[in-house]
Amino acid sequence: MSHSEHIAYLFVIALLSTSVIVLGVVLILLLLCQKKPVQSQETVTPIKPSAQVFPLTNIDAATDGFNHRRIVGEGRLGTVYAAIFEKGEIAAVKRIHSRHVLSNAGFGFSRILRSISSAQHPNVVPIIGYSEGPGERIIVMEFVGMVCLDFYLHQNPEGSSLLDWNHRLKIAAGAAKGLEYLHEGVAPNIVHGCVKASNILIDVNFCARICDYGLSFLAPQEKRGLVGYVDDEYWRGSGACKESDVYGFGIVLLELLSGRLCEEGRLVNWALPLIKEMRISELLDPGLVIPDDIRALVRLAKVASACVGNSRKSRPSICQVATILSNLEMD
Repeated sequence: MSHSEHIAYLFVIALLSTSVIVLGVVLILLLLCQKKPVQSQETVTPIKPSAQVFPLTNIDAATDGFNHRRIVGEGRLGTVYAAIFEKGEIAAVKRIHSRHVLSNAGFGFSRILRSISSAQHPNVVPIIGYSEGPGERIIVMEFVGMVCLDFYLHQNPEGSSLLDWNHRLKIAAGAAKGLEYLHEGVAPNIVHGCVKASNILIDVNFCARICDYGLSFLAPQEKRGLVGYVDDEYWRGSGACKESDVYGFGIVLLELLSGRLCEEGRLVNWALPLIKEMRISELLDPGLVIPDDIRALVRLAKVASACVGNSRKSRPSICQVATILSNLEMD
């Protein structure tokens, strides 16, 4: 090979080497450019809804000065008004009874309301906001235009007959799902404190939605409207907990099965022996025809018995109860 050919050969080798290096750099850049969109994508954490703070003047205007004609409900904690705000939004406003406000004047009302307002579930009535001032504690909830289970079972003479066995199973399953969400599906977990038929709302499709949750701090020792819906441990100083909620839910199941009132615990004393002796037909609501196949109702009665007939340590969790009832709903 001549000297000139040798130089040409080296030039070609150098050119090829440079081309390979440049091509490698280009490929690396292309790969990096393709990965950038993937790397830049971040999982968007859902923003938890936060309770809105309403001025008392807005609440007063929306309820027409807490006009008695706007009252849509009355409970152990307060009076519920239909509120129409300036832009036409409709909400349910619970005005806490003054005796509870005075006894809990220094308690963290706003802090607790901000916490429990994070609950968002199809079987739970959401809390929109709150308002507070001297002598006033207000809770603003979604206005769902629903009737409570207590009205169907005990207040309307024809209400009980409107709830056939399939509807009652659906209501039981839906309420269990809502309570399960409060206990395990939201952080921090929420103890209802007063699970009973009047705190379970029913829509036109017989879907159950739980309301008035997390408010037991307002009246922890007031017996009116609470006796019979919580266990004995509650009154011995243990207070509200998930297990006491399960007890109250068991009472609701007994009311669905029998059509009877709680009667401050007398329902349990009457129903448990019937369930234990498998005299289920005597337990069932006489206003409805007993179905040919009562296996689902027997199962429901046994779940109710487990909720109210055991100590706190031996009770099923609401997760276990919800799973059983969901299966009954599907049968």
